[in-house]
Amino acid sequence: MPNVAVNVAVIHEGKILLTKRDDFQIWCLPSGGVEEGESLAEAAIRETKEETGIDVELTRLVGVYSRLGVFGLPDGHAVLYEGRPIGGELTLQPGETIDVRYFAFDEIPSELAFAHRQRIADAIKGIQGVSVRQQIKFPERLAYSRKELLELMKMSSLSPAEFYMQRIKDAEIIEVIEVGHP
Repeated sequence: MPNVAVNVAVIHEGKILLTKRDDFQIWCLPSGGVEEGESLAEAAIRETKEETGIDVELTRLVGVYSRLGVFGLPDGHAVLYEGRPIGGELTLQPGETIDVRYFAFDEIPSELAFAHRQRIADAIKGIQGVSVRQQIKFPERLAYSRKELLELMKMSSLSPAEFYMQRIKDAEIIEVIEVGHP
């Protein structure tokens, strides 16, 4: 069964809020899975608070991104909302985030979760109601499950972020806009 997740682009004063993941130590949007008994919007608000300490009001549905055909991972669908901060303070989520901060749109770090780059661009551009099919193709030699990747990373002499970026540098993302306009 496919996974359903939410991403939130918290935009404030020309900056976007990103979290640095604990596992691969790369930046991404506040994100997470939808729990039993909660709506997508409720999950987006909860995940943002858990990962960043910030309370948000959702202001726009940017789109739905379907990640299909990635070796070792079940197909997944992510719903991206834009939100604005309405309270709280930036805090870390031990075991999940190691840094949380706002970045100017022209200063977004390069060590970024692969599929989040386009999502961030869509949020910044003001895209609304888009449905995107994302197929990520890795060269055969780099096709590992998440568990295998974490084990390889532990044996590597590279930092987690360097390891992640090395693994995705030859990957190709094929995006098809199924509904809406980029």
